[in-house]
Amino acid sequence: MFKPKVSIKTAAPRDPEASLLIIYTGGTLGMVYDKEGTLIPFDFEQILDRIPSLSRFNLQLTVLSFEELIDSSNATPETWQAIGAAIRDNYELYDGFVVIHGTDTMAYSASALSFMLQNLQKPVIFTGAQLPIGAVRTDARENLLAALEIASAKNHRGDALVPEVCIYFNYRLLRGNRAKKVQSILFDAFESNNYPLLAEAGVEIQYKQEAILTPDYAKPLSYSCCFDNRVALLKLFPGMEPRYVEHLLELPDLRGLILETYGSGNAPTFPWFIRAVEGALAAGKIILNVSQCLGGKVMQGRYGTSRLLEDMGVLSGYDLTSEAALAKMMLILAAEPQIEAAKKRIISPCCGEMSLQ
Repeated sequence: MFKPKVSIKTAAPRDPEASLLIIYTGGTLGMVYDKEGTLIPFDFEQILDRIPSLSRFNLQLTVLSFEELIDSSNATPETWQAIGAAIRDNYELYDGFVVIHGTDTMAYSASALSFMLQNLQKPVIFTGAQLPIGAVRTDARENLLAALEIASAKNHRGDALVPEVCIYFNYRLLRGNRAKKVQSILFDAFESNNYPLLAEAGVEIQYKQEAILTPDYAKPLSYSCCFDNRVALLKLFPGMEPRYVEHLLELPDLRGLILETYGSGNAPTFPWFIRAVEGALAAGKIILNVSQCLGGKVMQGRYGTSRLLEDMGVLSGYDLTSEAALAKMMLILAAEPQIEAAKKRIISPCCGEMSLQ
């Protein structure tokens, strides 16, 4: 899926401050206009021509490009595996990684990578753009330059300042598995309503060290890459047709369901809905309750409409995003054959993706 490495020589290649691997998957950032005014992907070997200020960084940059660039709407678990394999295979060779990715599914991919790369000790910074790099007024240049600066940032001990999977967009650094795309036309495309920013870029980049994960430097990187996509997401809405819900929950090969409920985890109490949920749970399917709200969390049992879910055995997703919930469930179901063990892992935080209180 990847082309051979393409080295980009910077102004100071002999004694760089850091070496970074740029993983280029596609997306709006890497587009330019041809003579007819049509947007087309550009060859990343020409990145210095497009962003001359890159040469002012004292960095050694290497690009690894998807052989077939993708629109992020076509991202799949195989896409996550390709990105993860590129990081795993080059982990010891670079100080940090920048993933250029389309915005539509960036939060899904960043969430997946956060679960794949446990005890990560180096930055993995996802970034992209709302306007292509070939546009006169674009966010692509700033997003890429800042992502590279963050990926290369180290403390006085030489350790990475941000050793986790993040999304950098529009002057803000967000934890990848806490982010959600909320805008399609404004530059501030991503929000992290349930977790503070990890850094904010102004005249200088201000890092919020208290919010950044601290890895166990005595342990190596742990890598997982298998996903079980026999999961579904059901968003509740008034007027749901019972037979559609029943059909989904009765699918024989369905293993897990993300249930997007109202408010703090509330769901209908219609008898047909309760029977469908009870039947799915009795068949060994895992149901995880996450809220449709951008902020706040699931509190099963706070109201009677969620107490029924709690009593039946539906799991509380607390403040998990739907994107993180799906990626986490897919990975755990692939790794854990025992249903009770899988349930325990799903509701246990592993890389800052959820808060239990």
